[in-house]
Amino acid sequence: MTTDRLGLALPQPATLPGLSLATLVHPAALAGANGMRWGPSGELFVAQAFGSQLSAVDVATGKARVVSPADGKIVAPDDLAFDSHGNMFVTEVMSARVSALRPNGQIDVIAADVPVANGITVHGDRIFMSEFNPEGRIWELFADGAPPRLIASGLMMPNALCLGPDNHLYFPLVPLGEIWRVALDGGTPERVMGGLDIPTAVKFDAQGRLFTVESGTGAITLVDVAKGTGSRFSQVAFGTDNLAFAPDGRMFVSHFTDGEVVEIAPDGTQRIAVAGGMTGPFGLGVCRNGDLLVADGMSYAMVDRHGAVTRPAMLLQHGFPGYVRGVAATDDDSVILTNSAGQLVRYVPGGEAQVLLDGLDQAMKPIVASDGTVVVCETGAGRVLAVDTNGGTRVIASGLDRPTGLAQAPDGGFFVSEAGAGTLRHIGSDGAMADVLSGLVEPHGVAVTGGLALVLDRGTGTLIRVEADGTATKVATGLPAGTHGELRPNVLPGIKDLMPGPLLPFSDIAVMPDGRIAIGGDETGAIVTLSAD
Repeated sequence: MTTDRLGLALPQPATLPGLSLATLVHPAALAGANGMRWGPSGELFVAQAFGSQLSAVDVATGKARVVSPADGKIVAPDDLAFDSHGNMFVTEVMSARVSALRPNGQIDVIAADVPVANGITVHGDRIFMSEFNPEGRIWELFADGAPPRLIASGLMMPNALCLGPDNHLYFPLVPLGEIWRVALDGGTPERVMGGLDIPTAVKFDAQGRLFTVESGTGAITLVDVAKGTGSRFSQVAFGTDNLAFAPDGRMFVSHFTDGEVVEIAPDGTQRIAVAGGMTGPFGLGVCRNGDLLVADGMSYAMVDRHGAVTRPAMLLQHGFPGYVRGVAATDDDSVILTNSAGQLVRYVPGGEAQVLLDGLDQAMKPIVASDGTVVVCETGAGRVLAVDTNGGTRVIASGLDRPTGLAQAPDGGFFVSEAGAGTLRHIGSDGAMADVLSGLVEPHGVAVTGGLALVLDRGTGTLIRVEADGTATKVATGLPAGTHGELRPNVLPGIKDLMPGPLLPFSDIAVMPDGRIAIGGDETGAIVTLSAD
């Protein structure tokens, strides 16, 4: 049986006669890619913090199998390492703990109260871990759960670490663009080099050479530890997260933005070992040139009509507005985004996000109405809010049950989906509300085409069209949105100050200029389109 990245049977879509589905962005094998290690089974094990799962990849085929599922006891795994007994130690970045997955499948927490537990490495069966926060610490942990030993503290966001041949632990301080080290038995940490663009991990190869990945540029840099300098070894796309070496010396580099894993041979030759896709996708919109906009959690993407993907900006870059899940286009070069911190922002890549609304309770879908007003679903508070061109704010509707998807109706009012109530509603220009369609399981994305409303029921993977007389027609079923009740992925709590939670899913739809309906497939990481034959 063929399965998707969650380990579920691939959906079997079907449409009404005269309609067909096509793939715009292909499914992803992984839900993002973070820490990696070559495992005892001869596979590359990959942590997916934002997919809340661990997978083992056959790098020859790019296929992955789920090791710890998205609804499992290990929540938001960020990095992993093995000891000689086959124990896998995993940092749970959003749960402030480190767990051990034993060879018999048993899971034990070996360290708790370690905020933003991130990097982990094992050497000689000794376990070392870093905390990714402004007062980050480095610990030695113990497989039996004994109290950890503090090695260093007061570090600015130390990330994936490794032990060098000089018996020092090396680690990047990500926002500072620096690599540091500290003696294994403690002491004063010292700077090795700086001037890097968001270094997220360091690793020594079998020859004792130190490499780092620069997430801001995608550079793979060889570090001269003695001189404190670096030289370019290779170049991949930005958004890199970590790297790992195979026993034969091949390097593998992960991308948190799209789940791509690149193999780099010792001579520098590159090969895509695992094809990337979308981490979500979540919110969808359409920009002025007809490209599809995608809010994809830790980045936002643009997809052209042929499916080519570019990512203008990502998390960790200066000014990026956090973990994004709703998007709308504007008439200029900016985009409107919502994030997990409860903000509605206007953003131009390379600049600072302009906050339009703050303190929202679970901000989801934004749209730009025909008069320039920005309208947004405040899901947790059950409201739909509007921000006019002068910055004034008003409540369009309240008392809704988890409003999630939003579209402007032909009469100037709005269609809004209530994910909690399973209802599609119409909000008139006078604020009056009327039920359009009920009995849905978890309606999310809403759009209007040909004067008719479309709604995506994420709970069943179904796209429904509401006719002018109120008749509901299922135009496509078996869509790769949601998990259709077969799996209840962990609700990720987020990371305080960096990306506050909960990190809720969102499956959206959008009407493209050529009439195709784009549908976000957050189950598989794909985007599909529906069109007339």
